[in-house]
Order: sequence, then structure tokens, then C-alpha cells
Amino acid sequence: MTPEELKEKLIARAKELHIDKIGFASADPFTELRERLIRHRELGYESGFEEPDIDKRTHPDRIVPEAKTIIAIALAYPSKMNNPPQSKPGAYRGIFARASWGRDYHDVLREKLRLLEASLLEWVPHATTEIMVDTGALSDRAVAERAGIGWSGKNTAIITPEFGSWVYLGEMVTDVYLPPDQPITEQCGECTACLDACPTGALVQPGQLNSQACLAYLTQTKGMLEEAYREKLGNRLYGCDTCQVVCPHNRKRNFTHHEAFTPDPEQVKPLLKPLLTLSNREFRERFGDMAGSWRGKKPIQRNAIIALAHFRDRTAVPLLSRLLKEDPRPVIRATAAWALGKIGGDEAKNALMQAEREETEAEVRKEVENAISLLTAGK
Repeated sequence: MTPEELKEKLIARAKELHIDKIGFASADPFTELRERLIRHRELGYESGFEEPDIDKRTHPDRIVPEAKTIIAIALAYPSKMNNPPQSKPGAYRGIFARASWGRDYHDVLREKLRLLEASLLEWVPHATTEIMVDTGALSDRAVAERAGIGWSGKNTAIITPEFGSWVYLGEMVTDVYLPPDQPITEQCGECTACLDACPTGALVQPGQLNSQACLAYLTQTKGMLEEAYREKLGNRLYGCDTCQVVCPHNRKRNFTHHEAFTPDPEQVKPLLKPLLTLSNREFRERFGDMAGSWRGKKPIQRNAIIALAHFRDRTAVPLLSRLLKEDPRPVIRATAAWALGKIGGDEAKNALMQAEREETEAEVRKEVENAISLLTAGK
């Protein structure tokens, strides 16, 4: 079988597997990317979730010796849900970003790639392969761009002509040669909608993201959020879709053909207050199959507290007061103190005054004192 024939068989197999796009890239080093990543690190823009070895991120032969080809795939996912539940006074809701709707995309894409891999190994038994989805060493976006899946937008997302940027990406590195595809020409033009809309200015210039200021990243951290970011978070529990929602290439695009990604409205837009009393087991049972659960319940609960402050939900004050008094996690107590200061009222102030007398953790005391000052100044 010639490389061209093998490529066509893989394309046909991908179609049978309901893979929306497949592309083929050379496994040459990503030399230009390497220089960008070095500069990115020097500027302090990394999230810390990336593979730390830049050479490993840019040299496919570090993943598969004698690597010759990277097979890239994309699956489209929904941008809208049917009959989304609405927030109401006393029953406010948070939101998980679209990349966490339905089953964890890491699992879905790996399953597709394993089936594609099985076919490749059937046709080329001696082949060596390595599958990656998001958490691998290589940059999914750089691979997808080289393989002609889409172009790299100014918001750093891969934008496809067919599906916009509402796509999940994955790849398979192999030592089998397959003819490469041509990259797609960049089509953002003069548009700066994503840069203009970014809530925190994390898109510092076209194609460059300061992850440390990106709400999508910040929702996944476990420590205290800087106050400026708390004010910007709104009711986001996991991720941020703003730079994709405003993109003209995503306008009126919604893809529901993958049942695995169909969102459960009550799961992806949950009531906020019940989130704060979930045990670890209850959290895993309810959210464990979502991509947005990977960091555990603590970031979600911290973000839920911030969202309650965003809504100025007076009905949450008793629960927040109990968290401030009893929760063993300083970050949760401190965030609850800040939220009580934002919501205000005598009950909130009394809880803060009690915490001022009893709290010993410096980080929490600082938030308690700041909240009391805020309430006192607001008299």
C-alpha cells in the first residue's frame, strides 16, 4: 500500500468514526513555535498546566523516535443548549464553559483516536504511535494548524472554515510517513472583536495570551483570586467563552451531532448555593464525567461564592456565614468573607465581626477586615 493509499484509507476510516475533520502534518520540529514559547515563558504568560520541557513540546521525535507524521483530528461541539434554566432571585445559577458540556472531551477524542490507531496498526503492523488530547506534550493547536484543520485565530483558538472554533482537537504521532496537508490561510483579517471583548485584557496582542490573566485559566486555580479578577468573573464556574462567542466565524454556528457532547442544562448551569455543600463523593457523582471537574470541587466552590457576590444574593448570607465560620479551607473562608462584604446587610456584618474575633489565618483575617471596612464605609 502506498502512503497516498494509506492516507485515503485513514480518511475514510475517520469518516466512519464520525470524526469531523482529519489532517496530516509532518513531524518536523516546530522551530517557530519553540521561539514563541521561550518568549512566552520569559514574559510570564504560561499557565503552569503545560508540559514544562519546551523541547519536548516542539520536537515530535521526543514523543515517538523516528516520528514522520502527526495525524490531527477535530470534533465539533455545541455552542447552545435547549431550554437553559434561568437564574431567579434566591436561585441564581453559575455556568460551565462550552468545552465542559457533555462527556469529558478528552475521553471521547481518545476513544476515536484509539479506533483510528487500531486501523493504522492493522494496515501497518510495525507502526509506532502515540495518542495525545490536550494533556500531551505537543501543542494541539500548532499541530492542527500545520495539518490544515484550521488557522490560529487572534484569540489563539484554532478556527475551522466549517465549524468555527467550536472544535476539540487531538492528534496521533507515528513513525509512518503519510503525505502532509497544506495549512489554511489565516482569515481573521482586520477583526479585533476577541481582543476588544476579553474581560481582563488577557489577549495582549493578536495570537498571544497571558494565561495568568485569562479567566478560563483563573477559574481552574485553587488559591485566592486577585480582587480585580473576582470582579470580572461574573457567574463563571469553569472556563470562559467570551473570545469565542464574539468571533464572527462562530456566529450562528451550533453543532449537536455528537450525542456525547449534549449538555445537561442542570449540570452545566447549576444552582449556586447547593454547590457549596457538596461532599467530595457527591461532587464526583454529579460532575465527575465533565472536563470541568478535573481540578476537583474547591475551584468550583470558590467561583460559586464569587458568583453569589456578583448577584448580591442576600439569601446566601446564612450559608456564606457558616462557611466563614466552619469551612476548614482558608481560601473558601476568605472568599466567603469577601462575598459577605459585597452582599452587605446586618447579618453579613455580624458574621464578619464574629470572624474578626475568632479567625487566626492571616489571609482570611485580611479579607474579613477589608469586608468590614467596606460595609462600614457604605453606611
